[in-house]
Amino acid sequence: MKEAFHIISDGSCDLPPELTREKDITVVPFYVSFDDEHYYREITEIGIRDFYQQMVEKKGVYPKSSMPSIQDYEEAFRPFAEAGTPVICICITTKFSGSMQSALNARELILEKHPQAEITVIDATINTVLQGLYVLEAACLRDQGMSYQDTITRLEEIKGTGRIFFTVENMEYLRHGGRIGKVAALAGGALDIRPVITLKQGEIFPSGIDRGRKRTTRKVMNLLLKYLQESRLGIECYSLAVGYGYDQEEGRTFRDEALATLREKGYAIDSMPLFQIGATIGVHTGPCPLGFGIIEKGIHPSVNRD
Repeated sequence: MKEAFHIISDGSCDLPPELTREKDITVVPFYVSFDDEHYYREITEIGIRDFYQQMVEKKGVYPKSSMPSIQDYEEAFRPFAEAGTPVICICITTKFSGSMQSALNARELILEKHPQAEITVIDATINTVLQGLYVLEAACLRDQGMSYQDTITRLEEIKGTGRIFFTVENMEYLRHGGRIGKVAALAGGALDIRPVITLKQGEIFPSGIDRGRKRTTRKVMNLLLKYLQESRLGIECYSLAVGYGYDQEEGRTFRDEALATLREKGYAIDSMPLFQIGATIGVHTGPCPLGFGIIEKGIHPSVNRD
């Protein structure tokens, strides 16, 4: 049976390969380098665990990421254009990367040879684990039978609800990568200060500072609770996940504690996926990012599309 339409995302979505295969999602990887000369495709040429291991072992070495090329996107689009299958391509926020422009340029090249091709490129305005949840919602809308145009409309409606609440071990990588801005102003010159950060609509906003991992992760939890308390929707209407960097055990513990806290507060939640934050964002956060991604679901549980 012919696929109604296909979902493509750049590698910022940080979804595990086994999950993208299961959900029939194509991922166009970013590249990462530790020496400004040799760039490796994330996952296919350098594993995420290996990437973080090198960060931990090579103190003072700051890796860099590079966006997918026009050719990378062209190769991803071509088989679907030739098969007559419409495509929705979801890209990291344009405020962080030129990935979307590469996709748009590739789209134009494809249309020159296949003028009937349908390729819609969406600025997710988000990234990493949150982008992954957004991509999964796109796949869910497709698999529930929503039309191509209605899926695009719904994706545009929900992306503004996306939030990342997270903390990092220190501000070293944010400072080096030029992502620190307002966060640095909030922290001043204090030593051992760890920021708590909100990402929404493609921008980073300071949401507090503190000393120690337990204090900052508690603030991250409070940000999530505040978001849910202010929402007009119940928790069942949101897709929610924990993202972690190098330390999977810390991520798992944080996830389990979050589930317990949410249940104590009266939220009916059975589980929460745990995803590893990839190199695209890890180069800016360092090896120890930890936090939540949350976004409104494309189809609320109460909606029956049968």
